[in-house]
Amino acid sequence: MGKINQFTKWAQDLQSIAQAGLHYGKDVFDRERYEEVRRIAGEMMQAKTGLPQEQIETLFLGDEGYRTPKIETRAVIVKDDQILLVREKMAQEWSLPGGWNDYDQTVAQNCVKEAREESGRIVKPIKLIAVQDRNHHNKPILATNVTKLFFLCEELGGEFVPNDETDACDYFSLDNLPKLSIDRNTKEQIAMCLAAAKDPNWKTKFE
Repeated sequence: MGKINQFTKWAQDLQSIAQAGLHYGKDVFDRERYEEVRRIAGEMMQAKTGLPQEQIETLFLGDEGYRTPKIETRAVIVKDDQILLVREKMAQEWSLPGGWNDYDQTVAQNCVKEAREESGRIVKPIKLIAVQDRNHHNKPILATNVTKLFFLCEELGGEFVPNDETDACDYFSLDNLPKLSIDRNTKEQIAMCLAAAKDPNWKTKFE
């Protein structure tokens, strides 16, 4: 493990210990110490990664209870060997419809909701293509762990309407992909999704 990754790992370990201590600890003085450890872990992560303070607080320090990975869902909608992508309004890069799993949604419900919000499509998840650790597949490396769930979906209707998050939506073949938002999906992940759509015997990938 390189020096940067090792330093980041130390910060993650300290944050995890502090978060568990804050959740289970009862003594007020112990809680104050855990708060200080957590603050230092955040400063370490910001110094090493250069991430904005707001992102450090949201992704790295914003969790409560025993530390677990965040969950992200992606809707895979395929038609005639082409895959549906949406263009992010701010970055002008393309991705599968999806996002963070809301606290009050199951993973399937969240997949349906994100597909409707970002692409205008009404979908039904029919197969779990893959469960992936984001930092093993996407860049840049984040300060927290994210589990990505890719769902093959049946398109039931709907049409795209520009919104606060996305300003375009279209189908693309693997050899004619637009500029991808690689922190959300890579060409390899798109290829995996297209392969799963064509294979009736596809087995969910876990990695």
